[in-house]
Amino acid sequence: VLEALEESLITSDVGVSASAEIVDGLRNIMAGRDEEKLKSHLKNSIYNILKEVERPLDVTGGASGAKPFVIMVLGVNGVGKTTTIGKLASRYSSEGKSVMLAAGDTFRAAAIEQLQLWGERTGCTVIHQAQGGDPGAVAFDAVRAAKARSADVLILDTAGRLHTKTNLVEELKKVKRVVERELPGAPHENLLVLDASTGQNALNQARLFKEAVDVSGIAITKLDGTAKGGIIIAIAKELNIPIRFIGVGESVDDLRDFNATDFVDALI
Repeated sequence: VLEALEESLITSDVGVSASAEIVDGLRNIMAGRDEEKLKSHLKNSIYNILKEVERPLDVTGGASGAKPFVIMVLGVNGVGKTTTIGKLASRYSSEGKSVMLAAGDTFRAAAIEQLQLWGERTGCTVIHQAQGGDPGAVAFDAVRAAKARSADVLILDTAGRLHTKTNLVEELKKVKRVVERELPGAPHENLLVLDASTGQNALNQARLFKEAVDVSGIAITKLDGTAKGGIIIAIAKELNIPIRFIGVGESVDDLRDFNATDFVDALI
């Protein structure tokens, strides 16, 4: 039974290390062969891993009251990065906050256009340049504009061309430096967007981006499909990065704060 369970966890993208730890804990209570007790222990084991990363994002700036609160959004192309930015813009705007967006993925015309559409939809100003422009210049303009207009939140899109790995890492570091120079302490959140359906690839991406720009939070998208979301457990176990949001559908309201209890109940 335990071997089958371990295999099931691994195929759900929980990862070999986390799966082994969970199953080892279960071995100790297997003597009674009580299925309900086993299930309860399994839930508790996973919850104990996930509760460490259940930390919703506070964009009020905390004790420092930083304004604008700058969120630099990271992720490879195709994970739902721009859509996540749009949903965040919608959420914060509906809370009465003034939100600005910055189209820092200057290499894809579609990314700029998509962000402009979200800007129209949410009533947020979008700072952008022509395709092929300098992402650092976009970041510079955006921070200056957000400060001048006393915006509460600035959400900055970035490029995600993973095939040019070295260039991408250097570009992200440069954008981060530009933002920090214009607004000391910013970006206040380096939010990495990952696609749950890519399984272990998502874990590899998290490792890469964490190394490059010190990821401070994660949004996991596409949990409404076939993905079981076990990759969240693997990321929590190995990297211990806060899981801020999960995307469970196409609707604007389908980007939710991560809740460990709800997630475990849905998983098991």
